[in-house]
Amino acid sequence: MPRPRLLAPSRILRTTPRQVGGGRPRAALVERARQSIARGSRSFALASQLFDRQTRERAWLLYAWCRRCDDIADGQDHGGALRPDEEGARDRIEAIRVLTARALDGQPTADIAFDALGQVAAEAHLTAEMADDVIEGFALDAAGWRPRSEADMMRYCYHVAGAVGVMMARVMGVAADDHDTLDRACDLGLAFQLNNIARDLLEDDAAGRCYLPVEWLVEADIPPGQHMKPAYRAELVEMAARLVDIADEHEAAARVGAARLRFRQRWAVLAAANIYGAIGREVRTRGAAAWDHRVHTSALAKLGHVAAAFLQALRRPPQPAEWPRWTRGEILVAVRMAGPVAPIPMTPLPDDV
Repeated sequence: MPRPRLLAPSRILRTTPRQVGGGRPRAALVERARQSIARGSRSFALASQLFDRQTRERAWLLYAWCRRCDDIADGQDHGGALRPDEEGARDRIEAIRVLTARALDGQPTADIAFDALGQVAAEAHLTAEMADDVIEGFALDAAGWRPRSEADMMRYCYHVAGAVGVMMARVMGVAADDHDTLDRACDLGLAFQLNNIARDLLEDDAAGRCYLPVEWLVEADIPPGQHMKPAYRAELVEMAARLVDIADEHEAAARVGAARLRFRQRWAVLAAANIYGAIGREVRTRGAAAWDHRVHTSALAKLGHVAAAFLQALRRPPQPAEWPRWTRGEILVAVRMAGPVAPIPMTPLPDDV
């Protein structure tokens, strides 16, 4: 039987050549990334201005990828109301994985945010494992996953924010073997996400999500899906304060690591810590009124936090009174051992409720 003929001689067949940033001009990637962070996060955009130019541009490139992944996973456009769509969610996560893998392999993706990841990954030596850790957080949301325990909650916080903190540390030039400083960068991401969870309880509930551990809800005698009901507001206030207390511990640890960075990097990191820390502490201060109106930081207050960060960057931070219970090492062990987490099924309410 004759062998099939190739449509083109094998000698002229070529794989797609590696092209950092998908072959796009770096300046174009940076400009689109700048637009993305300006639109998606005023707080991070402000803090990023304090970086030196190289760090600032790399931070923008990384942010653009994170933002795009989040929007693809949730069907959003630079944030806004969550519109969870379980049908097709796995396909969207798979698309994120494929595009990310192509970007890291130096291949064009036809999506500028993923090409931006390819650019910054090549410059800052970001790895596929780092990116996979972040994508896993989107996958958990797509699966309708909810944390059963505090350890589960911290693993989720690691995926969606702690792992990003590690990538940001590499962007700022922290060595791959400087595990203690990478741990502190992870701590800052964990603090950010814990404060976000406390602030966004109402919005998450409206989207059918809850990041409070089931065990916490059981301890407080709150039925599944009922934690935002007025009858349980006192218990919710206690749990939000508990979240912010844990965030404060991680923030204090992160400040120790920030002291090892160059001055402008230190200033930017401390400014972001001040802004997000203030959000969590405002939730705790408002008590039962914390979810009547979404907590935010005014432009004037942000400038105050930036000014305070400048002074803080000049001083050596105090050692934490108590180091966080959850370490990056413990969380990573749990992440590697757990594998895919099965979603907790929601108990349907009777039709007459």
